[in-house]
Amino acid sequence: MVAREVLRRPLLTEKASIAREGRNEYAFEVNPRANKLQIKGAVESEFGVKVAGVRTLVMQGKLKRQGFTEGKRSDWKKALVTLAAGNTIDLFEQQ
Repeated sequence: MVAREVLRRPLLTEKASIAREGRNEYAFEVNPRANKLQIKGAVESEFGVKVAGVRTLVMQGKLKRQGFTEGKRSDWKKALVTLAAGNTIDLFEQQ
């Protein structure tokens, strides 16, 4: 997979901001079929940083309801990428 296929979008939540400031950890929504090595390679090639570790989680889609109609959002995969000391991703620092 190409880096653009692995990384779908950065997660800009309050919880992710706290992790970024305290542990130098960045959160991304990734392709559900991507493994940790592919995620690490995609982040390193896309942003030019050194990755120290990758943790992944499969997030369950929420049940949603509109009137009598019930539905379920799709499951998705989250990656928490820890960068080596001294590395940052400028995309997140612009906020």
